[in-house]
Amino acid sequence: MSDKLQLRITGMDCADCALKLEKGIANLAGVTECRVNFAAAKMDISGEIDESAITGKIRSLGYNVASPDERYVPRSRRQQLLGLLRQPRNTFTLIGAGFIIVAFIIEWLVPAGSSLALFLAPALFLIGGLFGLYFPARAGWAALRSGQGLDMNVLMTIAAIGAFAIGEYGEAATVIVLFSLGEALEGYTMERARDSIRSLTQLVPAEATVLTPCLDCDGHLGQKLPDNSGVYERGPCPWCGEHEQTVAVETLAIGDKIIVKPGERIPMDGRVVSGRSAVNQAPITGESAPVEKAPGAEVFAGAINGDGALEIEVTHLAEDNTLSRLIYLVEEAQAQKTPAQRFVDRFARVYTPLVVAGAAVVAFLPPLLFGQPFLDTPDERGWLYRALTLLVIACPCALVIATPVTMVSAISTAARRGVLIKGGAFLEALGRVNVVAFDKTGTLTEGQPRLVNIACVDNCCAEARTLDPLAACDHCDDMLAVAAAIERQSTHPLAQAIIAAAEARALPQLAVKSVVNLPGRGVQGRVNGRLITVGSHTLLHSDAPEMDDFHARITGAEASGQTTMLVRENNTLRGYLAVSDPPRHTSRATVSALKQIGVDRTVMLTGDNAAVAGAIGYSIGIDDIRAGLLPEDKVTAVRGLVDCYGDTVAMVGDGVNDAPALAAASVGIAMGAGGTAQALETADVALMADDLSQLPAAIRLGRQAIHNIQFNIWFALIIKAIFLTSAILGVATLWMAVFADMGASLIVTLNGMRLLKARGDSSTWSDLKTDSLSQ
Repeated sequence: MSDKLQLRITGMDCADCALKLEKGIANLAGVTECRVNFAAAKMDISGEIDESAITGKIRSLGYNVASPDERYVPRSRRQQLLGLLRQPRNTFTLIGAGFIIVAFIIEWLVPAGSSLALFLAPALFLIGGLFGLYFPARAGWAALRSGQGLDMNVLMTIAAIGAFAIGEYGEAATVIVLFSLGEALEGYTMERARDSIRSLTQLVPAEATVLTPCLDCDGHLGQKLPDNSGVYERGPCPWCGEHEQTVAVETLAIGDKIIVKPGERIPMDGRVVSGRSAVNQAPITGESAPVEKAPGAEVFAGAINGDGALEIEVTHLAEDNTLSRLIYLVEEAQAQKTPAQRFVDRFARVYTPLVVAGAAVVAFLPPLLFGQPFLDTPDERGWLYRALTLLVIACPCALVIATPVTMVSAISTAARRGVLIKGGAFLEALGRVNVVAFDKTGTLTEGQPRLVNIACVDNCCAEARTLDPLAACDHCDDMLAVAAAIERQSTHPLAQAIIAAAEARALPQLAVKSVVNLPGRGVQGRVNGRLITVGSHTLLHSDAPEMDDFHARITGAEASGQTTMLVRENNTLRGYLAVSDPPRHTSRATVSALKQIGVDRTVMLTGDNAAVAGAIGYSIGIDDIRAGLLPEDKVTAVRGLVDCYGDTVAMVGDGVNDAPALAAASVGIAMGAGGTAQALETADVALMADDLSQLPAAIRLGRQAIHNIQFNIWFALIIKAIFLTSAILGVATLWMAVFADMGASLIVTLNGMRLLKARGDSSTWSDLKTDSLSQ
């Protein structure tokens, strides 16, 4: 017995299967909750669980459970088709199809009225129909027992039995076999969609080479230690060092050291301890170019090592690495229903019973009230036959599957390109985006600012600074040292630039006390008894006339795109530090691409001053620049955009510091979420590789998904309407109805799967991204 259980289900080919399983398992004693993720083919169960009872019930409902130890193995199209044929339902269907084909041949070759035509052909139709009917009838009965009600298997079973009852043997048998074939093809296409994300599990090797010390070495016990401090008795062997040992990745613990040789895949998330190499992170983050890794750098499981060996310290367990979290979040995202899908589900719950009731009315009302024929006559179709045709058309399969396949395909494709979309609702929201608001630092800019200028109030080093903006000056160095002491308490990128500059000049690290953060304005603390304030020009501005020249220099630096931080000691201004954070090389092209795909307005929201924000914003083509904003001001600005433009506003930020603004937007987009659990959890969409150029392609993918869903729903509804009308008029036959239903289901499924083609450098995704960025 256990409290929680997760199983992978095989044999699900439509969303109705998930509903049937949920209701069937939820009715078992001890089960408090059952949730089936149709897209991922997984079932999560809570309560006092008897696993054998659960699996038995699943099998009785017509499905199966995959072994928990079964590792995903990629299959070719041929292997997938062979696996499809081996499934019992499909085997029965093919046997039934064989009997039906023989029956049609007999009818075609044997003269009408002969005993073969009168008895053998109907018998073969009946046998073929029974083979085809076995699994649909079994599944329909299970649906009724589980409380699901009239599903498509029930409708098809009733229609087939009714058709046999009125002597339409050929049509009855063919209808049920074609229905089963259609279900098999839908299952096949859905499995292909599921494989698009399951294949990510293949990126991580099953084994790793761990470095283990030689302990209690038998070959050296009793020998004198190299430093002559005694005799080696136990512990790590000082002569042997570390040994390489191949182990399963599941056995590795945090802190273990592994070695990854050139060309191998990295088996675990970790931190480089020694070695240098260019690592291809495209499978995880979507980055097209390898990333240089040196000691201290983070690496992801599944990435491909370049030409250098890396010694890596494990930082996450196998089940908690970046790729595992990515797969889990994608599967959860695929399980979330979009507004369109929720509408379709509600519609289908009403639509199917109404059509069944309508079929009963069609069967009995015209014969009872208007003297119309109940059964077929030589001149026209009977109303019972028309009612049976209505039952076939009533199957809501095409409607129900119209949205999930598109969602699974789009979310999987985005994940494979380094864009994590947290659910179908967010994909739809992304597709509706018409306004994009950006944070500046680390989003539109590189996020790695550096000190580019330093100046004292008295301009004592002006002559030296004409040749070198960072020329040595005792006054400036002291100002930089005290500023760095204060900024060491901050993680802001600007603070890190000051600290890095002080370390580069080898300035002493001064003790600091009583540090107070002034949100959006600066920071203050005591250094060796002196009250030091590092803040913005607005915070520390002085109206004294003698300061006019100083202020003019600051204004000039800011006009050129530099961010200035003034330093005040007690009540006296010491000077300013100018930091530059250049725009990303993709920022201008990204903004241009957004406008090309129909985004009407781009906005910059930054706490920096107006001059710096303007210089950067206008250089990359931002429409609306709002500077000097505190965190709460950014939230107010985003809410104002939502009030003005409706539910079409995206906010792009770092996913942690900008969390309130991300939450206020219609869709929040986090930058650089690879390996960062907080960023993965914060935003609705995460750009794993910190690659802003992925954004236009992601928005366009969302728009294509919306168009696909709208087409699928309207196509399914129109086909239903046409054949409902044709059935009532007596034009449509059972064959036509099942072909229409099966054809509509396959068309909407294949249309949704078109989004899976957005892979690779020559793919649709690449076209979405690079075509618009080539300007």
